[in-house]
Amino acid sequence: MSLRILAVDDSRTMRDMLNLALNHAGFTTHLANDGEHGLEVLENMDEPDAIITDINMPRLDGFGFIDAVRSQEKYRAIPILVLTTESADTLKTKARNAGATGWIVKPFDPPKLVRALQLVTG
Repeated sequence: MSLRILAVDDSRTMRDMLNLALNHAGFTTHLANDGEHGLEVLENMDEPDAIITDINMPRLDGFGFIDAVRSQEKYRAIPILVLTTESADTLKTKARNAGATGWIVKPFDPPKLVRALQLVTG
């Protein structure tokens, strides 16, 4: 199954790694360099099957991005995985309360990320 994934991360290296791993799995990726850019990309693409977002980004961080996505009815059911270096339980709770579906700590294992995406997209 070819999933459409929106990946939002301010690190070019991380976006490249995500793009490579997801494309290798047969997914179609759309990339954004921060939360504001992520919202722009989201509005201009076919609805994604899932979203991956970092937390610490300029202009609009991951929490603000998740809030903005979840505030729009048409995007409320899209799974959102947080992919970040952060591991504090308080941040995980904050992300869940904002509407995140799951949390993965960097560095990520590509096969595990693919499995997580397949799991959350059913």
